[in-house]
Amino acid sequence: MLPFLGSLDEQNQLFNLFNYITFRTGGAIVTALFVAFVIGKPMIDWLRLKQGKGQPIREDGPAGHLLTKKGTPTMGGFIILFSLAFAGLLWGDLTNPYVWAVLLVTFGFGAIGFVDDFRKVTKQKADGLSSRLRLALEFMVALAAVLIMLAAQWRASEDAVHGMMFWEALLKGGDFTSVAVPFFKNFMVPLGVFFTLFGMFVIVGAGNAVNLTDGLDGLAIVPVMIAAAAFGLIVYLVGRADYSEYLGIHHVKGVAELAVLLGALLGSGLGFLWFNAPPARVFMGDTGSLALGGLLGAVAVAAKHEIVLAIIGGLFVAEALSVMIQVAVFKATGKRVFLMAPFHHHFEKLGWQEPTIVIRFWIVSVIFALAGLATLKLR
Repeated sequence: MLPFLGSLDEQNQLFNLFNYITFRTGGAIVTALFVAFVIGKPMIDWLRLKQGKGQPIREDGPAGHLLTKKGTPTMGGFIILFSLAFAGLLWGDLTNPYVWAVLLVTFGFGAIGFVDDFRKVTKQKADGLSSRLRLALEFMVALAAVLIMLAAQWRASEDAVHGMMFWEALLKGGDFTSVAVPFFKNFMVPLGVFFTLFGMFVIVGAGNAVNLTDGLDGLAIVPVMIAAAAFGLIVYLVGRADYSEYLGIHHVKGVAELAVLLGALLGSGLGFLWFNAPPARVFMGDTGSLALGGLLGAVAVAAKHEIVLAIIGGLFVAEALSVMIQVAVFKATGKRVFLMAPFHHHFEKLGWQEPTIVIRFWIVSVIFALAGLATLKLR
């Protein structure tokens, strides 16, 4: 909305600031943080009033959770999503298709998570939507977003210049349907039409990985913010032709605008953490975790840094793998690899205190983020 002020720079040089993505990203951070602080307490009070008993706690989980977390309201992701939307729409360029594709995933996944949370709260059971229905809805949203992003990249390609239709170019393949490989300069793996499936799996996988990580106070939101900060730098560099050429990374025209949305996520995440810090006054729930994970996945697909997402979001990958390994081994042998999965609960069962687990996982997230950013130069 505000970027239009940049067109008034001839009347007053001050308006030229709105042409800079870095300035608008900073504005989005501050705006989202302020909005989250303003709506946080009223939202929590309203959620507590409507939910009564709050989020149902797993009976097979750590025993301490039944005492310390019972009665805490969920769906706190609304604080994040509202703040993010307000700041993102205010400071972002609404003519940019990547902005709308990422917002589609964010709020599409947020809606799915809300239905899941609502069923849990109303039934007072830890089970919400069936996994098949939930995944089907997620893949539908992801498919729409991937097609929007591919269409945007196709418009900037030589195929569009030479008059080739989008569907023809998609079947033929090209840079816009290829996957960038880190550590190699401009090395792309062509997937053609199968890139749509790949992009869908990245988005859905990221959404569910963050969802599995959200199990302790402050555990998910800080690693999400760390990943958002890292990808804010990545999309800015990828979206700049000069920087991407210097670094030897694939250039994606227009993707730098996503830095504004990631800035809005940083601000709203900080505001939410104020209320989610131990002992949490509210949980983000699937409403928040699915949406934020999906957002990170969509940004990675737009920037063609899907593999780097697996590095930067290494903590989320590890949490998801712990669940898959636990289930697979238990079905095959009847034995458990971890005392409980996701594996942050494993450390609880070992006797680690919750703040110790959370802070150490934050440190691990920073290490993964630095490793992911190193791939920009190590080529």
